[in-house]
Amino acid sequence: MAKDLFSSHPPFTPPTKEEDRLSWLRLIRSARVGPSTFFRLMSEYGTAEAALDALPKIAQAAGVDAYVPFPADKARAEIDLARAKGARMLCFGTDAYPATLASINAPPPVLWCMGQRAPILRPMVALVGARNASSLGTRMARSLADGLGHEGYTIVSGLARGVDAAAHHASLKTGTIAVMGGGVDVVYPTENTVLAAAIADQGLRLSEAPMGLYPQARHFPPRNRIISGLALAVVVVEAAEKSGTLITARDALDQGREIMAVPGHPVDGRAGGCNGLIRDGATLVRHVDDILEVLQRLQDTPPKVTGKGKSGTNETGDSTPRTSRTHAAEPGNATPLDARILALLGPSPTAEDQLIRDLQMSAAQISPVLVTLELQGILQRHPGGLVSKSQPPH
Repeated sequence: MAKDLFSSHPPFTPPTKEEDRLSWLRLIRSARVGPSTFFRLMSEYGTAEAALDALPKIAQAAGVDAYVPFPADKARAEIDLARAKGARMLCFGTDAYPATLASINAPPPVLWCMGQRAPILRPMVALVGARNASSLGTRMARSLADGLGHEGYTIVSGLARGVDAAAHHASLKTGTIAVMGGGVDVVYPTENTVLAAAIADQGLRLSEAPMGLYPQARHFPPRNRIISGLALAVVVVEAAEKSGTLITARDALDQGREIMAVPGHPVDGRAGGCNGLIRDGATLVRHVDDILEVLQRLQDTPPKVTGKGKSGTNETGDSTPRTSRTHAAEPGNATPLDARILALLGPSPTAEDQLIRDLQMSAAQISPVLVTLELQGILQRHPGGLVSKSQPPH
C-alpha cells in the first residue's frame, strides 16, 4: 500500500464555481467511486480536482491499470442536458442541502433537482407502500398525505404506482418530493408521466442518477435510502413480507429514523410486511394523529449533520456502470494487511467496525486499504456499514 497517496488535508468545502461543480460531478461519476469513496477521497485530498488527479495513482497502486476518471466533456454534456431540461445541481454541504439527508451514512454528494425549492425546506415524512395497493390502501395513503400536508409536512415518496402515486397526488398542493430511481428527467413508470409533470411544476423531483439514465432494478435500493434519509420518519401503508418497500424500512432503521406502519388483515398478503414491522416495534398508525404525535417528539431532537457518515453505503448506487471488474489480486501482489482483511471477509456482509476490531488496528490504518480493495473490485460495500468480498460476475 502506498501510504503517501493518502495524506492529511483540511476539511473540504462545497463547490461554488462552475468548474468546481464539474469536478464534483466527474468524481462521483468515475468508475468504482460511490458516495462513500467520494467522501473518503475528498477528506484525503481536500478538493475534487485533487482527488481526480490522484485517482489513477490510487488505482494503479490497487492493481488497476490504465484507470481514467470520468471525462470532463461527458460531465459538461450532462450539465448541459440538465440545463436544457430545467434541472439544477444540489451539492452536499450547501445551504439548500437538507440536514436530514446530510446526516445519513455517505449521503449523495450530488443531486439533480427539477421543480420548486420550497418542499425540501420543510420537515419531511416518507410515505411508501405496495405498487399493487388495495382500494383501502390507496385511500389511507391519500388521507395520511393530505393530513400531514395540511400540518406543514412535505411528503416524500418514490413515484411508483399504487401507494406512492396516491401519496403524491394528495400532497401536490401542500408539498411533495418524488425521488427517482433513474435520471430526474426520466419518468418511470410511464403511466405516471402526467403526475411527474405536476410534481415538477408544483413540487420537486430529485435523483442522484445521471441525467437521461433509464432506471433498472439495481438503481432502486440506493434510491430508497434517499427517500428514508430525507424524512424524519417513514410510514408504510401496505407492504408484502418480501417487498422493496421493506428495503426502505430497513434503510430507515439503519439511519435512525422512526418507522410507522398501518396494520392490515392477517390473511391479506399486502399487509404482511406492515404487520411484521408493528410486531417488531414500529408505531401502529390508525390515522394521521398517530403520526403527528410521534413527529412532535422527533422534532425536539433534530438529526446531527455528520457530513460523511459511516463508510457503509451501498456502492451499487454508483452512477457509472461497472462493466469491467478487476477480480481478486494475485497472491504475490497482496500486502500482508490486504491478506488479513480478505481472510476475514467472505460473501456474507460483515460490519466494518467489527472488522477493525478483529484486526486490532485503528480505523485510520484500515480505511485506505479498504478503498484500495474497493477500487480493485475485490471488496463491496453494503448498507449499514457492512462490507464483503465481491462476487465475480456469472
